[in-house]
Amino acid sequence: MKLKFLTISFIMTLVATADGTASDYVWNYAECVDYARTHNITLQKLRLAEQTAECNLDESKAQWQPTLDFGTSHGYTNSPWSNGAKNMYNGQLGLNAGWTVWNGGERERTIERNKLNTEISRLDTDDAMRSLETDLLQVYLNILYAREAIAIYEEAEKLSYAQAERMRQLMEAGKASKVDYAQLKAQHEQDAYALVNARGTYDTRRMELKKLLEIGIENNMDIADLQISEEQIMAALPPMDDSYRLAVLTDLKLRSLELESEGAELDVAIAKAAGKPRITLNAGVSTGYTAPGGAFGTMLKQSLNENIGLTLSIPILDNRKTKSAVARAKIQKINTELDSELRHTELAQAVENWYIDTRSAQSRYKAAVTQLESAATSSEFINEQFTLGLVNPVELMTAHNNLVEARQALLQAKFMALLGQKMIEYYRTSKVSL
Repeated sequence: MKLKFLTISFIMTLVATADGTASDYVWNYAECVDYARTHNITLQKLRLAEQTAECNLDESKAQWQPTLDFGTSHGYTNSPWSNGAKNMYNGQLGLNAGWTVWNGGERERTIERNKLNTEISRLDTDDAMRSLETDLLQVYLNILYAREAIAIYEEAEKLSYAQAERMRQLMEAGKASKVDYAQLKAQHEQDAYALVNARGTYDTRRMELKKLLEIGIENNMDIADLQISEEQIMAALPPMDDSYRLAVLTDLKLRSLELESEGAELDVAIAKAAGKPRITLNAGVSTGYTAPGGAFGTMLKQSLNENIGLTLSIPILDNRKTKSAVARAKIQKINTELDSELRHTELAQAVENWYIDTRSAQSRYKAAVTQLESAATSSEFINEQFTLGLVNPVELMTAHNNLVEARQALLQAKFMALLGQKMIEYYRTSKVSL
C-alpha cells in the first residue's frame, strides 16, 4: 500500500513538473529506488519473463491431464458413369481422447525443471533490482560530488576574479605590470572554464539518474543533500573475511547458479527419458452419415462406434538424438558448476577491491584534511600580502591552485570512502541505504 501511494505521488509530481509547477521537487535516495522499482524498463521486462516461466510451469503441469479433441470431415463424390447413385455425400464426426500413462519420467522432471526456472526467473528479477540499487547509489553520490565540486569552483572563480580586478586596479595605478594582470586574468579564465566543466559534469550525472528512473528529458529533477560527518567517513570497517562470507550467503546470483545446477541434473534425466518406452492410452467415439442413404438419425445411430486402445512405443534408433541431448545436458551441468566457481572468485575480488579502495580513500581523506588546512592557511596569508602589494602573481596563483586542489582531493576522498562503505554494507546485508 505504501509503495502504491509513493508511486501515485511520484506520477503526480512528474505531471506537475511537466507543467512547470513543481520543477523544484527534490528526490531522496529511497524515493529514487521506490520509483525505479516500478518504472525501470529492464525490471519490467524481467517481470514479464517471470510470467512466461509461470506459464511454462502451468503448461507442464497440464501434461498430466488427458487430451480431448473433436473432429469432423465432410466430402462430396461425383461418379458420372456409376450404375448406382452418381453423387454421394459423406460426413464423419468424432471425439478422440488420449492420455500418456508413462513417458520415462519426462513429465515429472519437466515439471520440476519448470519450477526451478520460475524460481530462477524471480531471483534474476530480485538480483537486477539489487544491481539497480547499487547503480542508483553510485549515480546519486556522483551527483552530490559534482554539486559540491561546482561550489568549490564557484568560490575559486569568484576569488580569482576579485584578484584579477585588484591587479587591474594596481596596474591602472602604475603599481603593477600588464604581465601581472594578464597572468591573473588567465587564472580567472581557467577557473571559469573549470566551473563550466563542473556544471556540465553535474548535468551529465543527473541525466544518468533520469535514465535509470526512466524519466523524460522534460522533467528537471533534483536530489536531496546528504549530511556526511567525518566520523562516518572514518568509521572502522568490519572484518573482510566476515564480509565475504556474508556476501556468499546473500548473493542471489550464486543461489540462481545453484538452482541451475539442479536444473542441469534434471535436464540430463529428461534427455535420457527420450530413450525409454512410452505408454499411451487412447479412446474415441465416432459416427458418420452418407447420402443418399437412410434416415439421418438412423444412420448416425447405426454408424456410432467406440474404441479404446493402449499403445506401447519403444525407441530403437533415433539418429543419436537422445545421446546428443544427454551429452549437451551434461556439458551444461559442468558449465554451470564452472560459473558458480567463477562467481565465488568475482565476489572475493569485489569485496577485497572495495576494502582496498575504501581504506585508501579514508587514508587520503585524513591526509587531505591536513593538506587543506595547510593550503587554506597559506592562501590566506598570501592573499593578505597580495592586498598589501607584497606578493607576485606566481605565488598568488600557486597558493590559489593548491587550495582548489586540496578541496577537490578532500571532496573526492570523502565520497569514495562513503561509496566504499555502502558497497561493503551491500555485500554484507544485500541492502543499500543512505
